[in-house]
Amino acid sequence: MKAIKFFLLCIFIASGGYLKGQSFAQFLDRLNSLPETQRQAVADSFMNAGHPLPFTEQDTLVHFVYNSSAQSVAMAGDATGWNPNKIFTNITGSNFWYYSTVYETDARLDYKLVINGSNWILDPKNPNTCAGGFGPNSELRMPGYVVPPEISFYSPIPHGTLRDTTFHSNILGNNRQVRIYLPPGYPSGSQAYPVILFHDGLDYINLCNANNILDYLISKNLMVPVIGVFVPAVDRSAEYAGSKIDKFTEFITSELMPVIDAKYKTSKDPSKRAMAGASDGGNISLYIGMKHPEMFGKIAAQSSDVIPVISETFANGPMLNLKLYIDIGTYDIGILIPMVHGLRDILQSKGYDYQYQEWHEGHSWGNWRGHLRLPLLQFFPWSSGLNENRPDDNPHLMPNRPNPFEDHTLIPFSAPVGSKIELMLYDLSGRKVETIFCGSVSAKDNSIEYYHRQPSGQFILTLKEDDTIRDSMLIQAL
Repeated sequence: MKAIKFFLLCIFIASGGYLKGQSFAQFLDRLNSLPETQRQAVADSFMNAGHPLPFTEQDTLVHFVYNSSAQSVAMAGDATGWNPNKIFTNITGSNFWYYSTVYETDARLDYKLVINGSNWILDPKNPNTCAGGFGPNSELRMPGYVVPPEISFYSPIPHGTLRDTTFHSNILGNNRQVRIYLPPGYPSGSQAYPVILFHDGLDYINLCNANNILDYLISKNLMVPVIGVFVPAVDRSAEYAGSKIDKFTEFITSELMPVIDAKYKTSKDPSKRAMAGASDGGNISLYIGMKHPEMFGKIAAQSSDVIPVISETFANGPMLNLKLYIDIGTYDIGILIPMVHGLRDILQSKGYDYQYQEWHEGHSWGNWRGHLRLPLLQFFPWSSGLNENRPDDNPHLMPNRPNPFEDHTLIPFSAPVGSKIELMLYDLSGRKVETIFCGSVSAKDNSIEYYHRQPSGQFILTLKEDDTIRDSMLIQAL
């Protein structure tokens, strides 16, 4: 017995305490080379080694593993259209099952394991989960995926206030709970606050952490304080993309917003009013923006359905005074991808002010939560002039010229004479790209000629004074 245990220990050590210095394929070869009676012990050692699962190699190769008694194991998720068609292989003589595949290095995907054809479970060895509309899913994070910091709750930063109210619609003949987000310090000063309305509003709070995101971006001086209006659906398909779409539009514009505007210090300027939604919620956002650009001048549609009348109006109608954000996942619902691509092409051909993004993700709240900051930064950047409460003598950035820019841009900023200033560039995941300037300034008004050597894209330019963030803004390199 001691000899067998010693032999198994040698196998485990030779496998690098499971895989050190060798590939997963080599580990499988070693496992298959053992007598069947010895394979389970080595499989158990692999599972108990404490390494992250699913196991990734070479940035794009991923191995899903399961180690328990089963007749069959499969994987279903964003990458399969939630069809359990990724079938695991069993190591004969053991309960060890595996499935290997390739995804992009920055992919983030929801999935579940399907045991014996009908038992859908979370991956037992994967600690990462993501809330979804039908309960939590396991979350695959490939090596290049960066978890957005803004989705978490941070107790030390200031937090907005959430207020609930039940709102009755005479037009629709129903009631719904509407939740209002008031930013930290509200009300402050005499100015009216920008406002953003979220469709599927309670899901944007419960599944998307939208209030955490607003708190974080406002506290970091990445966006100006805004009032958030979170509106749930009652008859979702009909209200957002079906027979009740016009009545729902009238409810928003004629019933709900006049009450919100009367009760809170909201700006009536359409350039300071936005609407956001995902899937069919993106469709109703586009539809209301199309019908009422005089009320909502900024529209965000995540993984959106796009009904024909929207595409036709944007393509054939007069240019609307709208700024838009649209995105889609490469693992999104198949029918939606050409819809969003088609809308993107229309916006491009018509000369709209828009931002388009594509992610290696699926049709999920994990996707929408992880990228909600982008339309918020686009629509309500701190240095846009919307922040009328900022003291003029505080260090602050002024709009760079030109923006967007190809290879270089002039960055003006103001700071007290003698203060130590840092200008830093971050990508949209929050990763520091480079330091543009670090030193003391000898004048109040300054400018830096910045030559961009990074890939094209959008970046967050941040100004620090004595290690404290004072201002940030979004810039774009072509």
